[in-house]
Amino acid sequence: KPKKVTSSFCFCFVCFALPCQCFRALCCKGPPPPRPEYDLVCIGLSGSGKTSLLSQLCSESPENIVSTTGFSIKAVPFQNAILNVKELGGADNIRKYWSRYYQGSQGVIFVLDSASSEDDLETARNELHSALQHPQLCTLPFLILANHQDKPAARSVQEV
Repeated sequence: KPKKVTSSFCFCFVCFALPCQCFRALCCKGPPPPRPEYDLVCIGLSGSGKTSLLSQLCSESPENIVSTTGFSIKAVPFQNAILNVKELGGADNIRKYWSRYYQGSQGVIFVLDSASSEDDLETARNELHSALQHPQLCTLPFLILANHQDKPAARSVQEV
């Protein structure tokens, strides 16, 4: 008789434990698994459209957008990941401090105004080359966005 009690206890435990685990796995949603987060830096000259891009990605209203002075951070949620984007202001007096914000970045978004003047485009080219050669960024993926393609003076991808 003791063996029956022991074996029936084991049997009951197995019958109870397995369905419980299956029930939890299939029916109980609980908190979703955490989405991976990636830290990106978004750079470009003033007026290139960095703030507008991030506002659009965050489904924010395009009204009342003002140029970023210094920096701002936005969490851009996607279905499978969250992008924590540090947007750095693009004014002349701020660009010299960009490198102080590069640490920990896992990718770079470089936004340029494809309808800007030749001088501004040359400045953007120099800043892009500087970023591509920076020790903290040179191994990271870059997204180069030629913004303002809807403007009549916009350059094609080949021209940029």
